[in-house]
Amino acid sequence: MSLSRTDDPPAMTDREFRLFAELVRSHCGLAFGPDTRFLLESRIARRMRDIQISSCSAYHYELRKDKRRDGELANLIDELTTNETYFFRERGQLRALLREILPEALMARRERSGGPVSIWSAGCASGEEPYSIVMLAMEAGFDPGQDLRVYASDISRRMLRRARKGSYREASFRETEPALREKYFEEKDGVFTISERVRQCVDFIHLNLMDRSRIALLGAMDVILCRNVIIYFDADGKRDVIRMFEEKLRPGGHLLLGHSESLINLSTSLELRHLESDLVYRRPRPGLSSDPDPWHLAARLAIGDAERES
Repeated sequence: MSLSRTDDPPAMTDREFRLFAELVRSHCGLAFGPDTRFLLESRIARRMRDIQISSCSAYHYELRKDKRRDGELANLIDELTTNETYFFRERGQLRALLREILPEALMARRERSGGPVSIWSAGCASGEEPYSIVMLAMEAGFDPGQDLRVYASDISRRMLRRARKGSYREASFRETEPALREKYFEEKDGVFTISERVRQCVDFIHLNLMDRSRIALLGAMDVILCRNVIIYFDADGKRDVIRMFEEKLRPGGHLLLGHSESLINLSTSLELRHLESDLVYRRPRPGLSSDPDPWHLAARLAIGDAERES
């Protein structure tokens, strides 16, 4: 028996809810408990209507048999992820990145092997954060590509398609000065498309923060931004992601979390650093790092993703 697009799926039992919640948590870290049960159930019901599956057990089987994790499970994750963002969000932190962290990291890179500072926007959604970094860097006189390279990842393929396209509506500009929008965007029929000179400075990569095998292909980073992402993970998921960030950061590298997030009860390996306009975390620097440059590794991931999208 199939389900029409207008029919409501049957109510989910407690056992079915636990099975779906565990499947999602183990796949990507998103945690759903009793207080967020309605959200999980409603998004699953929407997907069941879309693909006309009438049984929760049948849909659960459909998700479990998705071995490559890029079929129906990816579609469900697109429904479940929260993608609220806008340009220049939490600007004080971005100011700290451009005025204090970046110059310091650039000097350290030049003293070692040279090359641009590597910045990873983890959980970039539709791309406003990495593009904001590039625009602010240009405004500060840095040369993206020469001084810094920005990598941006998200688990949502739908969001990455929007990010690569680089077209936005008014809601994305609630913290953007008119002069910056005029300088870096072209408007047509109420849609603002970011300039090619900014777009080409960001490599977008499809990444699941719980997928260690794929993340292993990404090289060491000088700065990681993961803002307002791990608030949706349970404690174990948060620890796993933070541990991965610790491994990916070069000694002396910085981790920037959202203002509502902290490492309390999660990690003692990173030190809290007080900057002029914000607080950030830093991996201690016991000595010089011999980590490989991430450029060719991250570029391979980004190129492969772009080919699959085309």
